[in-house]
Amino acid sequence: MPEINGLPTIEYWLADVREHVLASAPDMLSILDMYEGEARFGRRYIAFDLERLAKGATVLEVGAGSLLLSCQLVREGFKVLALEPVGDGFSHFERLRELILERAETFGCVPQMLNQRAEELSMKDYFDYAFSINVMEHVSDVKTVITNIGASLRPAASYRFTCPNYLFPYEPHFNIPTFFSKKITEKIFKNKIFRNSKLPDPSGTWKSLNWITVCQVSKIAGRTSELKVVFNRMFLVSTLERIGSDQEFALRRSRWVRTFILSLIKLRIHRLAGFVPVALQPVIDCTLTRREC
Repeated sequence: MPEINGLPTIEYWLADVREHVLASAPDMLSILDMYEGEARFGRRYIAFDLERLAKGATVLEVGAGSLLLSCQLVREGFKVLALEPVGDGFSHFERLRELILERAETFGCVPQMLNQRAEELSMKDYFDYAFSINVMEHVSDVKTVITNIGASLRPAASYRFTCPNYLFPYEPHFNIPTFFSKKITEKIFKNKIFRNSKLPDPSGTWKSLNWITVCQVSKIAGRTSELKVVFNRMFLVSTLERIGSDQEFALRRSRWVRTFILSLIKLRIHRLAGFVPVALQPVIDCTLTRREC
């Protein structure tokens, strides 16, 4: 498999998918742009974790979305289970996923798929690694999901996820400040939320948000002796840098947010974000590891 600096590149796979989408459904290209960016970011996000896994290790992607990343991991030799029901706010990518699977079938890189919610996951002691990218803020029951995924891991295996931290007063899907609760925020920004033209399904997306926080995850993990929880304090720094290098990701933020962050990066003072307590940072980077017996 082609590599760049020792890292199996996802670009060859993405280029092939783009060519297929362009030929079959060019109207889907704008949605593909978004999921391509997420797939690139996701592969970088879990790169170090994957290096520590044996060839053929079992990997669970929670909320696999378009399946771009799951298919890439199959290409790299991992045994992947993609957990992905199409729920509120995400029905728009069903057609895109069909096109991606057509190419995956051609290359023999179709992951095993499980069309159910993470709250319904019942597998035990199976996975060597699990991850999710911007999914945990959409699950209906954070405690049940953490419990189920934890039970699905083999001893010493980890579940790593990133998502917004709603203790920080900002909602990134809609680029709005938050006020105390989801209910109050909705009353204040009702028109901006439900008339949002940048999201395919703003009503469904808003309905799916669960207002997850670092404190909530810590509390859930602390109630079980089976899981060890670690938060990465430096992840905020790399997230800010992504806004400076990933145009598609940056354009999801409002102009004033982009301008402010780019100014911090230019002055290199964005690195001070690493000193902010994880409970107060706008993004969560959490690793839950199942303790060995």
